[in-house]
Amino acid sequence: MVCDGGGGISGGDWVKRVWWRAPVVAESGRGMEELAMLRQLIGQLQDLLYLYGGSLDHLHLRPSILYSHQNITNTNINNNTRWCDFNVDDGSADDCCNFMISAGKSGSLNMVEPCKPPPAKKYRKERNRGKLIGNENPSEVMDQGIWKDFPEDLFEAVIARLPVATVFRFRSVCRKWNSLLDSQSFSQHCAQVPQVNPWFYTITHENVNSGAMYDPSLKKWHHPTISSLPTKMIILPVASAGGLVCFLDIGHRNFYVCNPLTQSFKELPARSVKVWSRVAVGMTLNGETVDGGYKIVWVGCNGEYELYDSVKSTWTRPGSMPSYIKLPLSLNFRSQAVSIGGTLYFMRSDPEGIVSYDTVTGIWKQFIIPAPHHLSDHTLAECGGRIMLVGLLTKNAATCVCIWELQKMTLLWKEVDRMPNIWCLDFYGKHVRMTCLGNKGLLMLSLRSRQMNRLVTYNVMSREWVKVPGCLVPRGRKRQWIACGTAFHPCLTATA
Repeated sequence: MVCDGGGGISGGDWVKRVWWRAPVVAESGRGMEELAMLRQLIGQLQDLLYLYGGSLDHLHLRPSILYSHQNITNTNINNNTRWCDFNVDDGSADDCCNFMISAGKSGSLNMVEPCKPPPAKKYRKERNRGKLIGNENPSEVMDQGIWKDFPEDLFEAVIARLPVATVFRFRSVCRKWNSLLDSQSFSQHCAQVPQVNPWFYTITHENVNSGAMYDPSLKKWHHPTISSLPTKMIILPVASAGGLVCFLDIGHRNFYVCNPLTQSFKELPARSVKVWSRVAVGMTLNGETVDGGYKIVWVGCNGEYELYDSVKSTWTRPGSMPSYIKLPLSLNFRSQAVSIGGTLYFMRSDPEGIVSYDTVTGIWKQFIIPAPHHLSDHTLAECGGRIMLVGLLTKNAATCVCIWELQKMTLLWKEVDRMPNIWCLDFYGKHVRMTCLGNKGLLMLSLRSRQMNRLVTYNVMSREWVKVPGCLVPRGRKRQWIACGTAFHPCLTATA
């Protein structure tokens, strides 16, 4: 006899049929023990029937007859042994084993199969994927009648707070989302979002005509291609402001401004003063955002300088450098300029100190600040309006990276942090050179010698040192050496 688990049989009738077949089980060699187990099983079923209102439909249980491991033919059943099996999963095959069903803490059914080996251990990623799939409800579909009236300004406010990489993936959804970058309201929402850690635009030794961008939040390298930049000459990033990066060709003749994320590009007009020697470059915003325009200042060792205003789109020479500033400037070209509140700070070496230029008032100032002893490869940095100094401190055969802060009252450098000693041990006895690739709150340092090539970041606020993964050639395994770079705050709406 086979119990029919189809429609037309109530849960109570089905339990009665199983009950009346209990003597068949009692005829086997373990009759009494199995009869007791079956009675316990039926008692639990009755409790479940009472719990679910007398119907088994809620449990999705399908009764069937499962025979033992003896040879079974269509006409003879050896030893008259019969078993009852409950398939909790409708898509599973019947297993030739006995089992028990017990109620869990949440009222669900737990199946214990002593003859079945325990399930293989799953990795955490697979378990999480299973949870996500189990929580999905295929019947849940977004109601277009509700979401089509979602406020546009709220939608843009949400998108503006997403990570940059996520926004770029969203752009491919539809034309409307792709056009967000040109929306004035979306630009205003982006301006309200606090700036996070800057990205770094770098140039590698292997390919000086293309850059590599590093996202410290995701610890990932990107390899953009700025098609508008000239390819027949070497273009180096020298400054940045408001999400824009200023480039200068290696001949110190032509300036370019570009947003590496959106490819917004502009070639600046020719300078009115022809200077063929090396120049230091600084960049700052006219206001809080790039919408108000930006200024670029270049200055030479002999005191020549010019100012570019993006609003006027022209180079001007506001005046001459005051006589109390000693010339030549002996600028430290390894150090990038620092911008704080519209004022640019440049490092000089003879005498040691800083010269500053206020882009609003046009006033130059000079600060004589002696450098710490045994210092090399030092460069300026800034964080929250504070002027910082980072450099290599070498004594005997020991080398360490140190951080100083400028004390405004005494105009002296005060050491505030240094690289962990365990990291500095790798530099012992080696001729190490350092290049600072970004100086805006989060510093990226390139440390290299004949036997070593290491990139690290330093967060000035949290005083955290982090090793940067190597920059690999796109679709390859060869590690690239970073030549130079600058930090910039990623901004999707900044236009050159």
